[in-house]
Amino acid sequence: MNFRLSKKRHLRLGHKGENLACRLLKEKNYDILCRNYKVKSGEIDIVARDGGILVFTEVKTMRYHPLARPAANLKTSQKQRIVHAAQNYLRAIGNPDVTYRFDLIEVVLSTWRIHSIRHWQEHFSSRDGYNREFRDYDYT
Repeated sequence: MNFRLSKKRHLRLGHKGENLACRLLKEKNYDILCRNYKVKSGEIDIVARDGGILVFTEVKTMRYHPLARPAANLKTSQKQRIVHAAQNYLRAIGNPDVTYRFDLIEVVLSTWRIHSIRHWQEHFSSRDGYNREFRDYDYT
């Protein structure tokens, strides 16, 4: 197995998922402020604004598999890294008094098309790190 090609394929899949997630957010009238915000302690795939709410969005993308969901790959340790990156982002913009939340967009691709894309608003919080009830938008 050629690991370099495998990694490149994985990165291309993730990039495609992020592009589709941005398109979904724009269709929902979100303003995309930043993509792939990276700091030493973590990364945020998309920073957006939903009205007056700052939205830190993680995008999980995978090829279709009937028994798997991309959201299952979001571990507690990754949530903590996202929260640390979000805190860094807020410091970088002057710690404004703004409401914010952590969303997840799940992208499932089949061979030739988007199988499904789901936006989970307030998927977790910086305080509890656990999943919350979500609104599920299925664009299949």
